[in-house]
Amino acid sequence: MGAAYETIHFKAEACDGCNDCMTACAQAKAQSDDHLQSRIQIVPSGDGFELALCRQCGDPECVLNCPAAALSKNAGSGVIDWDYTKCVNCLLCTVGCAYGGIAYDTQVRHVIKCDMCEGAPACVKACTLGALKHVKTARIYNEVGNLEDLFAPGLSGCQGCNTELIMRHTLRRIGPDVVVATPPGCIPGMGSVGYNGLTGTKVPVFHPLLTNTASMLAGVRRHYKRSGRDVMAVALAGDGGTADVGFQSLSGAAERGEEILYICVDNEGYMNTGMQRSGCTPYGAWTSTTPVGERAHGKTQDAKNLPLLMVMHNCEYVATASTAFMQDLYDKLDRAIQAAKSGFAYLHIYSPCTTGWRFPSDQNIEVARKAVETNFVLLWEFNPRDGLHLTRPAEDALPVAEYLEVLGKYRHLAPEQIAHIERAVATNLGRVQMLAAAKGPASATAGRA
Repeated sequence: MGAAYETIHFKAEACDGCNDCMTACAQAKAQSDDHLQSRIQIVPSGDGFELALCRQCGDPECVLNCPAAALSKNAGSGVIDWDYTKCVNCLLCTVGCAYGGIAYDTQVRHVIKCDMCEGAPACVKACTLGALKHVKTARIYNEVGNLEDLFAPGLSGCQGCNTELIMRHTLRRIGPDVVVATPPGCIPGMGSVGYNGLTGTKVPVFHPLLTNTASMLAGVRRHYKRSGRDVMAVALAGDGGTADVGFQSLSGAAERGEEILYICVDNEGYMNTGMQRSGCTPYGAWTSTTPVGERAHGKTQDAKNLPLLMVMHNCEYVATASTAFMQDLYDKLDRAIQAAKSGFAYLHIYSPCTTGWRFPSDQNIEVARKAVETNFVLLWEFNPRDGLHLTRPAEDALPVAEYLEVLGKYRHLAPEQIAHIERAVATNLGRVQMLAAAKGPASATAGRA
């Protein structure tokens, strides 16, 4: 397997052309404010801006075009290094680069290009609008890419569903010493428990009732621990089986501090059996049991805030996550795995449902990202020692309406319903920020995470 590398991502719609990134780069590399000496260039394009920057290509044309071998791909960092002692100023590298990432500087009389500032890009630090982001998720590929996929190929999930992504990544990270419980829902429905005597996993998996997932896992974990084996007990469950009929066993296991990892994959409803509403279905959402018509206008109650309810149990670890932010999810998964070795760990992962939420199947990750960027979903984590803290800033959020308008299940919303949702989002943010400021075990009531 080849290696993956860190990169700088440009979000054109967030750029206002302030050029602070160019100033920061010029100062860092040339001790000058002259933008011509910046390795990054923001270029006007139509009504917006484009980026001219070295992409540190995997198969770089600049390296191939260099007759003097002055350019080379650094196998450790992924950066394309330039050796001034070998450069003959032929400028063939500038011809080969399709991204305008390497250019001739007339003041220093040689080519200049981005070197990622040794892993701490000055341009990214200077960008306050979020148009530039230092993407470090390459470490996930490098760390787990060679680990065995513990799910069989060809699971029968809906087109575009990212729940399979969650399942595969989770078990790769945990490893083979695990017993998995998948209560009724989308996860067993897509084949995790298998067909015709063959399981969809390469590790032991069982199909508990909706009501007893956590209690059965507690027994599994206690059995192996008593036998002297360090086997992790993991639940991969939907929000219906977790927040509703399964909550009594979940609450009991959390209160006892059972050494299990419970992962709730929240697609905001009982999607596997006909898209019925659950306790985690948000206000106003269409489902088959909260229809839209002349008298009914979607769900009339706010969603149960299950992650905060688990915080109230003072669990060893509680966190929310999203597949649109994989680095954050992996960091939390690692901490949850460690926490489950000494107590109850709960991870709540938001997973948009292409079928039940009514949006195109190729837009799943964008929908997940928009939910977080509008604060409809907040990313945070909790442990009893450090309390609760946000893992992604909630300031400068996009309007909630930008999230609602991309989902068919909200297409019917009236202005007063949108206003209700906006108030609920603001209330939840205030509640979470209050708990974060307290820096200790929380004592708040439920809302939307």
